[in-house]
Amino acid sequence: MGTHMKTTMDIADAVLLEAKRTAARDGTTVKALVEAGLRQVLAERKRAARAFTLRRASFKGRGLQAQAQEVSWERLRELAYEGRGA
Repeated sequence: MGTHMKTTMDIADAVLLEAKRTAARDGTTVKALVEAGLRQVLAERKRAARAFTLRRASFKGRGLQAQAQEVSWERLRELAYEGRGA
């Protein structure tokens, strides 16, 4: 197999007409526009598919304070905002 493959596609008439006008205006070909569009979509999807990794953002400490161990989320929230007017 070579570096190119011949294929057939069905493209809506209005889209093809606009592509032909754009190609003529830009001095390129419809083939080049299609390839550029495919490359762009494939690159965007590849970027979107990358797994998200949360950066390490811990602080040097000794874990939870005694008053925060084995308490409910509501109590943890109260402790977090204690003295902050919330």
